[in-house]
Amino acid sequence: MIKSQSLKRWRWLPLFLLLLCVAVWLLDRLDPLPLREVQPARVVVAEDGTPLWRFADKQGVWRYPVTLDEVSPDYIQALLTYEDRWFWHHPGINPMAIVRAIGQNLLHHGIVSGGSTLTMQVARLIDPQPRTLTGKVIQAWRALQLEWHLSKREILTLYLNRAPFGGTVEGIGAASWMWLGKPPSQLTKGEAALLAVLPQAPSRLRPDRWPQRAEAARNKVLDRLAEYQVWSAQDVADIKQETVWLPPRQTPQMAPLLARRLLSLSPDNKITSTLDVSLQRELENLASSLKTQLPPRTSLALLVVDHSNMKVRGYVGSVSFNDDSRFGHVDMISSVRSPGSVLKPFVYGMALDDGLIHGESLLQDVPRRFGDYRPGNFDSGFHGPVSASEALERSLNLPAVQLLDALGPKTVAARLRNVGLNLRFPAGAEPNLSLVLGGTGARLDEIVAAYSAFARHGNAAQLRWLPNQPLQERTLLSPGAAWIVRRILAGEALPSGAVPDIAPLAWKTGTSYGYRDAWTIGITPRYLIGVWVGRPDATPVAGQFGFASAVPVMNQVNNLLAGHLSVRGAPRDPRPDSVSAMSICWPGGQSLPMGDENCRQRRQSWVLNQTVPPTLLAPGQEGVNGLRQRYWINPQGLRVAADCPEAQSQERLMWPLPLEPWLPLPERRAQRLPPIDPRCPPLNQGSAPPLLITGVINGQRVQPLPGKVVLLLPVAVQGGQGEQRWWFLNGQPVEKDTGKNSASLVLSEPGQYQLVVMDEAGQLASVSFIRG
Repeated sequence: MIKSQSLKRWRWLPLFLLLLCVAVWLLDRLDPLPLREVQPARVVVAEDGTPLWRFADKQGVWRYPVTLDEVSPDYIQALLTYEDRWFWHHPGINPMAIVRAIGQNLLHHGIVSGGSTLTMQVARLIDPQPRTLTGKVIQAWRALQLEWHLSKREILTLYLNRAPFGGTVEGIGAASWMWLGKPPSQLTKGEAALLAVLPQAPSRLRPDRWPQRAEAARNKVLDRLAEYQVWSAQDVADIKQETVWLPPRQTPQMAPLLARRLLSLSPDNKITSTLDVSLQRELENLASSLKTQLPPRTSLALLVVDHSNMKVRGYVGSVSFNDDSRFGHVDMISSVRSPGSVLKPFVYGMALDDGLIHGESLLQDVPRRFGDYRPGNFDSGFHGPVSASEALERSLNLPAVQLLDALGPKTVAARLRNVGLNLRFPAGAEPNLSLVLGGTGARLDEIVAAYSAFARHGNAAQLRWLPNQPLQERTLLSPGAAWIVRRILAGEALPSGAVPDIAPLAWKTGTSYGYRDAWTIGITPRYLIGVWVGRPDATPVAGQFGFASAVPVMNQVNNLLAGHLSVRGAPRDPRPDSVSAMSICWPGGQSLPMGDENCRQRRQSWVLNQTVPPTLLAPGQEGVNGLRQRYWINPQGLRVAADCPEAQSQERLMWPLPLEPWLPLPERRAQRLPPIDPRCPPLNQGSAPPLLITGVINGQRVQPLPGKVVLLLPVAVQGGQGEQRWWFLNGQPVEKDTGKNSASLVLSEPGQYQLVVMDEAGQLASVSFIRG
């Protein structure tokens, strides 16, 4: 009878257990773990994991997310031995620890131990509760939920990233970097013991303020490690000899503008960039040292890219992020500015590929008008006949416009856009000839990326901001054209003996209209360097131009990179098989045998695919203005009309007519052609009266009146064709006080001057003089 009654009592147990399980399941569903709240703050790190900049969460807390494998095993040992030896075995609650804690509290008539497991501490971190009996029950429930839903490694990882270390610092990753300036994987045993105990009372144990308290707490951890024989007694004794003193907490403050930019590129909480932290630190120190040398309100931007893999290794978007007077919050690497002349190398490379020029092609640095557009030169005056390599090396404007006119501005802009260099024009405007001189907008990062074509055998690649970004590139130039242009920019334009496989530093400057932007783009054997200097508000700065303002900065960056280059080595850039050296002649631009009368000047040039294009003429320079001039001579060698008795046809290569003012007298057409036979002269002689400048003669020295600083020099011109005359002083159009045949020159500074006048037929007159 008794046995039957016992069975009746126990038969409800399975049902009770089932109902209990259902209740627990329902409670878990109705009151789930608030894991969504456990979101670490975002941090941007260098490629080696060093924090660069952090963005706090909504509560202003900064964390550095880590995984269990990224933390020193010594720290894990110290933490678990001190906080929860049975972590790997209990279900979230350790009954023995609770009983022990109750006994200790009763014995000491106060709270000595809470009996919390590490899982319960994580529960308190993700769902804070008051320190009451009810709070403890809820905490225990959360601990059971954690053990139910997560693995032990996941729970421990939550603790590693949420443990409080004082103020706005949470997690071992943030604590290790801010207190010790190192990743948690490199903690020593002494440091591991110290950081294991700090979360117990982070404010009271701050090692920078209370080093004795921190040391006593650390030694308490060490004693427990020795007691349980986790670490040897000898190791513990040695560690206790180390005093505890740490400098104030360090906040990562590098590459703020890049960090802000990367937030939109990656959803990760820890964003790993491609930056080289040591180089970034050197670049920021350089920018800081240059700040005092810059004019007021002026900023600068530095961008360094490894062109072998297109990783961005250094990024300084402004001279000082916290300097509002210099608009330090404005990222000038991603800002659209006028690029000045930095686009010229692309035009020369495309002209090489299209068969318009070779390395030493004859170009014309003379005044020209393209409709209403009359470009001038940045430096003083025009230079007449120049080679393609010289024109690019000296950044002459008129030859570049001549090539762009032949290529087509829309074609050039489209080719650049295809590789990621998007040129900006005003609404409704189309690409025009001014784009090669800065009449467009572009970004420094896109320009640097496009320049990679000169180091990557003609392929322009996109910048890589994150290590996992794939390398993307498109063809911009042929390998041969890219190689020739790079050698020109490096000062190795002419073939001379063996060419080394490692190219020296190549660079190109740019200056926008009104001295608003100063640029330099450099190509080292391994890196691309982009430098911009100017005022972010686009205010002109007198005397600020590429060579004076940006080149010295690029040279200092190049010196910094020398140490990094010696460690990593330099990629080789051998001469492509499509490039060969060839002897060519001016003015025709092609190869001629030795002794040929038409070879007025012999040069060695790099050519592509054994192709030697003739001298490129500008529109309107064909016919009598062209290179080949046909004439007739009689038996006496005198020039006659074609229908004269015994006239024989002859042909001679001439220099383009606009170059006449810059040619030595023996090379001008009047001296190159035979004398005229007055008995049967050629037709159309003397129909175009020559231009003649009066008021100043070649080589003359002029002085202002006594007591005057500015010299007003009246000049005039005679002859020429048409009604309009265009005047250029030192390469710049003279717009004021000019008429058809006269002008008034304002000479405010002593120095060399060149005056050029052009008529409607393209005829030129030139005179050079000195203002004392």
